[in-house]
Amino acid sequence: MSQLVNSLELLKSLSDATTALVQKLSKSVVSVNARMSRGTGVVLDKQGYIVTCNHVLQGCNTVRVGQGEKTYEASVVGTDTYNDIALLKTEQGNFEPIELGNSDNLNTGQFALALANPFNRKQPTATTGIVTNPDSTIRGFRGTAMENVIATDAKLNPGFSGGPLVDAQGKLIGINTAYVWSRGIAIPVNKVKNITDRLLTGGKIKKAYLGLIANTVALPQEIQEEAGIDQETGVMVFQVEPGASAKKAGLTMGDVIVGFNGKPVTDFYDLPRLLAEDVAGKQTKLAVIRGERLLELTITPVEREGENDE
Repeated sequence: MSQLVNSLELLKSLSDATTALVQKLSKSVVSVNARMSRGTGVVLDKQGYIVTCNHVLQGCNTVRVGQGEKTYEASVVGTDTYNDIALLKTEQGNFEPIELGNSDNLNTGQFALALANPFNRKQPTATTGIVTNPDSTIRGFRGTAMENVIATDAKLNPGFSGGPLVDAQGKLIGINTAYVWSRGIAIPVNKVKNITDRLLTGGKIKKAYLGLIANTVALPQEIQEEAGIDQETGVMVFQVEPGASAKKAGLTMGDVIVGFNGKPVTDFYDLPRLLAEDVAGKQTKLAVIRGERLLELTITPVEREGENDE
Protein backbone atom coordinates (compact mmCIF):
# COMPACT_ATOMS: atom_id res chain seq x y z
CA MET A 1 0.00 0.00 0.00
CA SER A 2 2.79 2.41 0.92
CA GLN A 3 4.48 1.69 -2.41
CA LEU A 4 1.27 2.67 -4.25
CA VAL A 5 1.01 5.87 -2.22
CA ASN A 6 4.63 6.74 -3.01
CA SER A 7 4.04 6.10 -6.70
CA LEU A 8 0.95 8.32 -6.73
CA GLU A 9 2.82 11.09 -4.92
CA LEU A 10 5.66 10.84 -7.42
CA LEU A 11 3.20 10.96 -10.32
CA LYS A 12 1.45 14.01 -8.84
CA SER A 13 4.79 15.70 -8.27
CA LEU A 14 5.76 15.14 -11.90
CA SER A 15 2.36 16.40 -13.09
CA ASP A 16 2.59 19.52 -10.94
CA ALA A 17 6.14 20.25 -12.10
CA THR A 18 5.15 19.95 -15.79
CA THR A 19 2.11 22.20 -15.28
CA ALA A 20 4.24 24.80 -13.50
CA LEU A 21 6.77 24.68 -16.31
CA VAL A 22 4.12 25.31 -18.95
CA GLN A 23 2.73 28.24 -16.97
CA LYS A 24 6.21 29.69 -16.50
CA LEU A 25 6.90 29.56 -20.24
CA SER A 26 3.50 30.85 -21.37
CA LYS A 27 4.68 34.49 -21.64
CA SER A 28 7.58 33.41 -23.88
CA VAL A 29 5.41 31.58 -26.42
CA VAL A 30 3.42 33.58 -28.98
CA SER A 31 1.11 32.87 -31.88
CA VAL A 32 2.35 33.72 -35.39
CA ASN A 33 -0.34 34.47 -37.96
CA ALA A 34 0.71 34.94 -41.60
CA ARG A 35 -2.05 34.97 -44.24
CA MET A 36 -3.56 31.47 -44.19
CA SER A 37 -0.76 29.99 -42.10
CA ARG A 38 -0.60 29.75 -38.33
CA GLY A 39 2.36 28.75 -36.22
CA THR A 40 4.20 29.57 -33.03
CA GLY A 41 7.07 31.85 -32.07
CA VAL A 42 9.52 32.11 -29.18
CA VAL A 43 10.46 35.42 -27.54
CA LEU A 44 14.24 35.80 -27.45
CA ASP A 45 14.74 39.09 -25.60
CA LYS A 46 13.14 42.19 -24.09
CA GLN A 47 13.64 44.12 -27.34
CA GLY A 48 10.84 42.13 -28.97
CA TYR A 49 12.83 39.74 -31.16
CA ILE A 50 10.95 36.52 -31.87
CA VAL A 51 12.16 33.40 -33.64
CA THR A 52 9.87 31.10 -35.63
CA CYS A 53 10.05 28.77 -38.63
CA ASN A 54 10.44 30.31 -42.06
CA HIS A 55 7.80 28.05 -43.62
CA VAL A 56 5.18 29.54 -41.29
CA LEU A 57 5.58 32.98 -42.88
CA GLN A 58 4.71 31.93 -46.46
CA GLY A 59 6.76 34.83 -47.81
CA CYS A 60 5.02 37.55 -45.77
CA ASN A 61 6.97 40.67 -44.79
CA THR A 62 4.72 41.41 -41.81
CA VAL A 63 2.79 39.06 -39.55
CA ARG A 64 0.68 39.21 -36.41
CA VAL A 65 1.97 37.82 -33.12
CA GLY A 66 0.14 37.58 -29.83
CA GLN A 67 -0.86 36.00 -26.55
CA GLY A 68 -4.39 35.71 -25.26
CA GLU A 69 -6.83 38.02 -27.01
CA LYS A 70 -4.26 40.63 -28.11
CA THR A 71 -2.24 40.54 -31.31
CA TYR A 72 0.47 42.87 -32.53
CA GLU A 73 2.15 43.58 -35.84
CA ALA A 74 5.66 42.18 -36.28
CA SER A 75 8.12 42.79 -39.08
CA VAL A 76 10.36 40.15 -40.63
CA VAL A 77 13.99 40.96 -39.78
CA GLY A 78 15.47 38.13 -41.83
CA THR A 79 15.05 34.56 -42.96
CA ASP A 80 17.09 31.42 -43.55
CA THR A 81 15.13 29.18 -45.91
CA TYR A 82 17.59 26.28 -45.78
CA ASN A 83 17.54 25.95 -41.97
CA ASP A 84 13.86 27.02 -41.79
CA ILE A 85 14.45 29.91 -39.39
CA ALA A 86 12.91 33.39 -39.42
CA LEU A 87 13.55 36.30 -37.07
CA LEU A 88 10.70 38.71 -36.27
CA LYS A 89 10.58 42.02 -34.41
CA THR A 90 7.64 43.63 -32.63
CA GLU A 91 7.55 46.96 -30.81
CA GLN A 92 4.48 45.98 -28.79
CA GLY A 93 3.42 43.41 -26.24
CA ASN A 94 4.56 42.53 -22.75
CA PHE A 95 6.43 39.32 -23.51
CA GLU A 96 9.01 37.51 -21.41
CA PRO A 97 12.17 36.17 -23.08
CA ILE A 98 12.88 32.47 -22.79
CA GLU A 99 16.07 31.23 -21.15
CA LEU A 100 18.46 29.63 -23.63
CA GLY A 101 19.97 26.21 -22.98
CA ASN A 102 22.88 24.42 -24.61
CA SER A 103 21.98 21.90 -27.31
CA ASP A 104 25.54 20.56 -27.43
CA ASN A 105 24.96 18.87 -24.07
CA LEU A 106 21.81 16.91 -24.97
CA ASN A 107 21.59 13.20 -24.24
CA THR A 108 19.33 10.47 -25.55
CA GLY A 109 16.57 9.75 -23.06
CA GLN A 110 16.37 13.16 -21.41
CA PHE A 111 13.01 14.87 -20.84
CA ALA A 112 11.71 17.21 -23.54
CA LEU A 113 8.64 19.47 -23.55
CA ALA A 114 7.22 20.95 -26.77
CA LEU A 115 4.92 23.98 -26.63
CA ALA A 116 2.72 25.78 -29.15
CA ASN A 117 0.18 28.59 -29.27
CA PRO A 118 -1.00 28.94 -32.89
CA PHE A 119 -4.50 30.11 -31.95
CA ASN A 120 -3.47 32.93 -29.62
CA ARG A 121 -4.75 31.41 -26.40
CA LYS A 122 -3.77 32.51 -22.88
CA GLN A 123 -2.03 29.21 -22.25
CA PRO A 124 0.04 27.28 -24.80
CA THR A 125 -0.63 23.66 -25.63
CA ALA A 126 2.07 21.13 -24.82
CA THR A 127 3.29 17.61 -25.46
CA THR A 128 6.07 15.75 -23.70
CA GLY A 129 8.57 13.06 -24.58
CA ILE A 130 12.22 12.21 -24.53
CA VAL A 131 15.13 13.04 -26.79
CA THR A 132 15.49 10.00 -29.06
CA ASN A 133 18.46 11.35 -31.01
CA PRO A 134 20.24 14.65 -30.18
CA ASP A 135 22.08 14.72 -33.53
CA SER A 136 19.79 13.31 -36.20
CA THR A 137 19.75 13.61 -40.00
CA ILE A 138 16.55 13.52 -42.03
CA ARG A 139 17.31 13.11 -45.74
CA GLY A 140 14.95 13.88 -48.58
CA PHE A 141 12.57 15.96 -46.44
CA ARG A 142 11.34 19.15 -48.19
CA GLY A 143 13.65 18.29 -51.08
CA THR A 144 16.85 18.49 -49.07
CA ALA A 145 18.43 17.15 -45.89
CA MET A 146 17.87 18.28 -42.32
CA GLU A 147 21.19 17.68 -40.59
CA ASN A 148 22.22 18.01 -36.95
CA VAL A 149 18.62 18.24 -35.76
CA ILE A 150 17.04 17.00 -32.53
CA ALA A 151 14.61 14.08 -32.74
CA THR A 152 12.11 13.42 -29.94
CA ASP A 153 9.04 11.26 -29.48
CA ALA A 154 6.98 14.31 -28.46
CA LYS A 155 4.07 14.54 -30.91
CA LEU A 156 3.92 17.81 -32.84
CA ASN A 157 0.46 18.80 -34.01
CA PRO A 158 -0.28 21.40 -36.72
CA GLY A 159 0.74 24.83 -35.42
CA PHE A 160 3.70 23.58 -33.37
CA SER A 161 6.13 24.81 -36.05
CA GLY A 162 8.29 27.59 -34.62
CA GLY A 163 7.47 26.70 -31.04
CA PRO A 164 10.00 25.88 -28.33
CA LEU A 165 11.42 22.55 -27.30
CA VAL A 166 12.64 22.89 -23.71
CA ASP A 167 14.39 20.74 -21.13
CA ALA A 168 13.27 19.92 -17.58
CA GLN A 169 14.47 23.34 -16.39
CA GLY A 170 12.47 25.19 -19.02
CA LYS A 171 15.54 26.20 -21.01
CA LEU A 172 15.20 26.37 -24.78
CA ILE A 173 17.01 23.49 -26.49
CA GLY A 174 15.41 23.70 -29.93
CA ILE A 175 12.80 25.18 -32.28
CA ASN A 176 10.22 22.66 -33.47
CA THR A 177 10.04 22.47 -37.26
CA ALA A 178 8.43 19.19 -38.37
CA TYR A 179 6.86 15.89 -37.40
CA VAL A 180 8.38 13.13 -39.53
CA TRP A 181 8.11 9.36 -39.18
CA SER A 182 6.49 9.66 -35.72
CA ARG A 183 9.32 11.88 -34.51
CA GLY A 184 9.29 15.53 -33.56
CA ILE A 185 12.13 17.38 -35.28
CA ALA A 186 13.67 20.50 -33.75
CA ILE A 187 16.47 22.84 -34.83
CA PRO A 188 19.07 22.91 -32.01
CA VAL A 189 19.18 26.16 -30.05
CA ASN A 190 22.91 26.66 -30.63
CA LYS A 191 22.29 26.62 -34.38
CA VAL A 192 19.28 28.92 -33.94
CA LYS A 193 21.35 31.42 -31.97
CA ASN A 194 24.07 31.42 -34.64
CA ILE A 195 21.51 31.98 -37.40
CA THR A 196 19.60 34.74 -35.60
CA ASP A 197 22.86 36.56 -34.82
CA ARG A 198 23.68 36.51 -38.56
CA LEU A 199 20.16 37.65 -39.44
CA LEU A 200 20.49 40.61 -37.08
CA THR A 201 23.53 41.86 -38.97
CA GLY A 202 22.66 40.83 -42.52
CA GLY A 203 18.89 40.51 -42.73
CA LYS A 204 19.10 37.48 -44.99
CA ILE A 205 21.30 34.42 -45.21
CA LYS A 206 22.19 33.98 -48.84
CA LYS A 207 22.01 30.52 -50.35
CA ALA A 208 24.65 30.03 -53.02
CA TYR A 209 24.12 28.45 -56.43
CA LEU A 210 26.61 26.54 -58.60
CA GLY A 211 24.53 25.66 -61.66
CA LEU A 212 24.90 21.90 -61.98
CA ILE A 213 23.06 18.60 -61.74
CA ALA A 214 24.83 15.91 -59.72
CA ASN A 215 24.35 12.87 -57.53
CA THR A 216 26.23 10.63 -55.10
CA VAL A 217 28.56 7.97 -56.51
CA ALA A 218 30.89 5.39 -55.00
CA LEU A 219 34.64 5.86 -55.47
CA PRO A 220 36.52 2.64 -56.33
CA GLN A 221 39.47 1.85 -54.08
CA GLU A 222 41.99 2.40 -56.88
CA ILE A 223 40.57 5.88 -57.56
CA GLN A 224 40.83 6.75 -53.87
CA GLU A 225 44.45 5.59 -53.77
CA GLU A 226 45.45 7.34 -57.01
CA ALA A 227 43.82 10.61 -55.90
CA GLY A 228 45.25 10.27 -52.40
CA ILE A 229 42.00 10.67 -50.52
CA ASP A 230 40.36 8.67 -47.76
CA GLN A 231 36.78 8.96 -48.99
CA GLU A 232 34.51 6.22 -50.29
CA THR A 233 31.93 8.45 -52.03
CA GLY A 234 31.68 11.78 -53.83
CA VAL A 235 29.24 13.74 -55.99
CA MET A 236 29.46 13.22 -59.75
CA VAL A 237 28.53 16.07 -62.11
CA PHE A 238 26.02 15.04 -64.80
CA GLN A 239 25.24 18.42 -66.30
CA VAL A 240 26.64 21.96 -66.09
CA GLU A 241 24.51 24.99 -66.85
CA PRO A 242 25.99 27.30 -69.54
CA GLY A 243 27.32 30.52 -68.05
CA ALA A 244 26.88 29.35 -64.45
CA SER A 245 29.54 29.42 -61.73
CA ALA A 246 30.31 25.74 -62.27
CA LYS A 247 30.96 26.31 -65.99
CA LYS A 248 33.18 29.31 -65.33
CA ALA A 249 35.19 27.29 -62.80
CA GLY A 250 35.89 24.62 -65.42
CA LEU A 251 33.66 21.85 -64.06
CA THR A 252 32.61 19.33 -66.66
CA MET A 253 30.40 16.26 -66.93
CA GLY A 254 32.03 13.29 -65.20
CA ASP A 255 33.93 15.33 -62.61
CA VAL A 256 33.46 14.05 -59.05
CA ILE A 257 33.28 16.72 -56.35
CA VAL A 258 34.93 15.52 -53.12
CA GLY A 259 35.48 18.79 -51.29
CA PHE A 260 34.03 22.29 -51.03
CA ASN A 261 35.49 25.21 -49.10
CA GLY A 262 37.91 22.87 -47.31
CA LYS A 263 35.14 20.48 -46.19
CA PRO A 264 34.47 16.97 -47.51
CA VAL A 265 31.63 16.31 -49.94
CA THR A 266 30.59 12.67 -49.63
CA ASP A 267 26.88 12.90 -50.41
CA PHE A 268 24.60 14.93 -52.68
CA TYR A 269 22.97 16.47 -49.59
CA ASP A 270 26.32 17.90 -48.48
CA LEU A 271 26.16 20.49 -51.24
CA PRO A 272 22.94 22.28 -50.15
CA ARG A 273 24.24 22.38 -46.58
CA LEU A 274 27.61 23.83 -47.57
CA LEU A 275 26.03 26.27 -50.02
CA ALA A 276 23.89 27.61 -47.16
CA GLU A 277 27.05 28.92 -45.52
CA ASP A 278 28.30 32.43 -46.20
CA VAL A 279 29.91 31.67 -49.59
CA ALA A 280 27.77 33.55 -52.13
CA GLY A 281 29.96 35.94 -54.14
CA LYS A 282 33.19 34.65 -52.58
CA GLN A 283 35.99 32.70 -54.24
CA THR A 284 35.88 29.15 -52.90
CA LYS A 285 38.07 26.10 -53.43
CA LEU A 286 36.52 23.02 -55.00
CA ALA A 287 38.25 19.62 -54.78
CA VAL A 288 37.45 17.48 -57.83
CA ILE A 289 38.50 14.08 -59.14
CA ARG A 290 38.88 14.11 -62.92
CA GLY A 291 39.86 10.77 -64.32
CA GLU A 292 42.14 9.56 -61.55
CA ARG A 293 43.64 12.94 -60.67
CA LEU A 294 42.68 15.20 -57.77
CA LEU A 295 42.27 18.80 -58.93
CA GLU A 296 41.62 22.03 -57.07
CA LEU A 297 39.37 24.51 -58.87
CA THR A 298 38.37 28.00 -57.83
CA ILE A 299 34.66 28.73 -57.98
CA THR A 300 32.62 31.82 -57.09
CA PRO A 301 29.05 30.76 -56.23
CA VAL A 302 26.29 33.29 -56.90
CA GLU A 303 23.23 33.91 -54.78
CA ARG A 304 20.48 31.43 -55.52
CA GLU A 305 17.29 32.79 -57.06
CA GLY A 306 15.18 29.62 -56.98
CA GLU A 307 14.50 27.02 -54.31
CA ASN A 308 15.56 23.86 -56.14
CA ASP A 309 18.91 24.69 -57.69
CA GLU A 310 22.46 23.64 -56.70
